[in-house]
Amino acid sequence: MVLLRKEGKLPGKTEKTSYTIEYGKAVMEIQKTALNRGEQVVICDDLLATGGTAKAAAVLVEKVKAKVTGFAFIIELTELNGIKEISNYKTISLVKY
Repeated sequence: MVLLRKEGKLPGKTEKTSYTIEYGKAVMEIQKTALNRGEQVVICDDLLATGGTAKAAAVLVEKVKAKVTGFAFIIELTELNGIKEISNYKTISLVKY
């Protein structure tokens, strides 16, 4: 398991990306040495809303030269159409509202 966190929450050297969320802008980070080059990653999150966080997570994983193979969500809010932001990836949502 590798954590992607808000800016300033991870120790060591990090890669960053800015992204838009429902109520403004945010910055997310990953440790530069968290993943190996070419490592395959499934990004898991509790909620898919607008897709901004998911897209930013994919950008970070790819910045450290790993490969996003898909996404898994517990809940997807279908009315917000966040799935379009990550349409290049395989996704699964346990519950869709």
